[in-house]
Amino acid sequence: MVVKLDTEVKIKDFVRGCALLGTGGGGLPEDGLKSLMRAFQEGQELGWVDPNTIGDETWTVCTYGMGSIAPRTPEILKTMDEWGLKEVKKPKKLVEAVKELEEYEGIKIGALVCLEIGGANTPDPVSAAADLGIPIVDGDYGAGRAIPEIPQSTPNLKGYPMTPMSSVDEWGNICIIKETANNTLAEKIGKLVSTVAFNLVGNTAYLLKGKQMRECVVPGTLTYAYELGKTIREVREAGGDPVEAARKKLDGWLLFTGTVTKKDWENREGYYWGTQYLDGTGRFAGHTFKIWFKNENHVSWFDEKLYVTSPDIISVVDAKTAEPITNPAAEAGQQVAVLGKRAHDVFRTEEGLEVLGPKHFGFDIEYVPIEEQIKDVA
Repeated sequence: MVVKLDTEVKIKDFVRGCALLGTGGGGLPEDGLKSLMRAFQEGQELGWVDPNTIGDETWTVCTYGMGSIAPRTPEILKTMDEWGLKEVKKPKKLVEAVKELEEYEGIKIGALVCLEIGGANTPDPVSAAADLGIPIVDGDYGAGRAIPEIPQSTPNLKGYPMTPMSSVDEWGNICIIKETANNTLAEKIGKLVSTVAFNLVGNTAYLLKGKQMRECVVPGTLTYAYELGKTIREVREAGGDPVEAARKKLDGWLLFTGTVTKKDWENREGYYWGTQYLDGTGRFAGHTFKIWFKNENHVSWFDEKLYVTSPDIISVVDAKTAEPITNPAAEAGQQVAVLGKRAHDVFRTEEGLEVLGPKHFGFDIEYVPIEEQIKDVA
């Protein structure tokens, strides 16, 4: 294995780094930590392998959680009770989703691939691979960040279909999506399935041979996430500045420091939508910052002027500890720092910007690379 998560400290470092690269989404890190710790305590071997070790003809599949990460409101809890969603029948949703696809296709899947890097959507596939007794590769299809829509992934940019897909929720609902007109509709149908679970469902997509997988995967991202989380912890324990350490490891920028003043949000179409508002502190005192999110952070404004946008990464962390703060966990009064990182080149192409640039999210604005955008403020 490239990296073995053979201690609790390593597991926490990994989840921390994944959550930061999740740019506000990517699942809840507490769920990712719970998943890995359960497998670790059961004696499972956790870690990942180089993509080049997977055979050309080995079947691989991407497995992930799909759905909204919005908190469950009293209204949602009432509906769940009315629908009889009380007993968890499928706690290992990703494992079950892989098995369902294997049965449907009549094949044996030999390796897993992470869809994205995020606090749950990376740890969960790692633990699922351990449960299945197969490797997971050191890389992802989201180019080192979290993405709200599955077509915003490298296999889609390469022209591979998401289908056949399997979907399993914790209540025991199981679906196979055999074929769709295109990947956009595969995403829409998958989201519709997830909305009745009121939680993330376990999904599979992009059933590819090893050779095809290597055409798409961005390698080394799991190791990078682990090293990022480790760096933050070590600098913090040494009495240094973990936020600055994270910025350096990201080779990125400190976009803002401030106090969260409010957060508007809604749970719609299987996504967590909203806007977070900050008032500046330190050298940013007297200024304001705003972040719009759809699961992940995608558009920001500095003093109401358009600032950094997707596909570049916008991540919010605790101002003192650099612990990542996901959008569901953001609350008024928190002291935070906002970090920015350059997107992978794959998303800076015309095709990449079409699926992850600001226009994709309905904003009539042109994408400006973060390194150019920050010049007006830095």
